[in-house]
Amino acid sequence: MQPDRAGLRSLYREVAATYELVNRLLTLGLDARWRQRAAALAAGELARAAAAPAGHDRARCLDVCAGTGEMGAALGDACLRRGLAPPRIVCADLSPAMLAEARRKPQLAGASLAIAAAQSLPFRAGSMDLVLMGFAARNVHTHRAALLAAFGEIHRLLAPGGAFVHLETSQPTCRLWRRLVHLYVAASVRPVGRLVSGSRSGYRYLAHTIPRFYGAGELSALLAEAGFARMRVISLLGGVAAIHVAVKGQARGEAGA
Repeated sequence: MQPDRAGLRSLYREVAATYELVNRLLTLGLDARWRQRAAALAAGELARAAAAPAGHDRARCLDVCAGTGEMGAALGDACLRRGLAPPRIVCADLSPAMLAEARRKPQLAGASLAIAAAQSLPFRAGSMDLVLMGFAARNVHTHRAALLAAFGEIHRLLAPGGAFVHLETSQPTCRLWRRLVHLYVAASVRPVGRLVSGSRSGYRYLAHTIPRFYGAGELSALLAEAGFARMRVISLLGGVAAIHVAVKGQARGEAGA
């Protein structure tokens, strides 16, 4: 059952302090590598935008459902490696406890923090050059209409030509591999999460969402329905996770995306 917003805040308050450690243990460190890859793709999008005639000196970036700020921090590192100006990052999340963990990261020392839901983000239309979301969409809501609303809100915030870089668990197309992954999730997420975090309920819900989330093709269709004009999909570990890079089309009268 999908928790309401108060329930999600309570859930993440229980697991915030150990959230990153549990993720590292459950994925054997792969989650960090996948974030780095997504961040590198995002930095590439910012480099492309900076080279455009109307490019900004410092890109405006939003990390939606930022949690402990790992995606935003990874983006800062990726921009540094590419020699790009540090982006102006806003980390938005429903959980004050998770954002408190984000504030500890040196890469986010200059970031702004906002308590906000993905379906109703308090920013102007067209105000962002880049939006990130990492391992969060399945917890926004597994119901199609709610997720479509969140993607539509992200599309609204992006400037024409801006990119949405999305990293999430996915569904392997190989039935045997998919079954093995789901068995691993069922056997490991709740006991490891409970042992490390001490939370009895937090990882019950998180384990529930993984096998029920969309595959890469289904998610691509949702993003297209939300209005994104161009898309690139990178499958990770045989479909265990996927990165979507979705670009908002140019306004009429401008060059095509």
